[in-house]
Amino acid sequence: MEIKVINEQENLQEVMQVLLTHLEPSKVMKFWATCKLNEGDYLQLKEKLFAQETVASLYTKIQAYQNEA
Repeated sequence: MEIKVINEQENLQEVMQVLLTHLEPSKVMKFWATCKLNEGDYLQLKEKLFAQETVASLYTKIQAYQNEA
């Protein structure tokens, strides 16, 4: 039987992306603080999560999210 070992950092990034996709950012950050997930290198994680984003693209996403509410 083979066991696939999941890379913890990759798994955390995937989970955070799912949360950010389906929840408002403030809820994700509260969850993150509650779970003490911020003990790692936030700047490194931020760079990976938002690598393809610009201020304009984030602004557009924020506007779209706010218009849904």
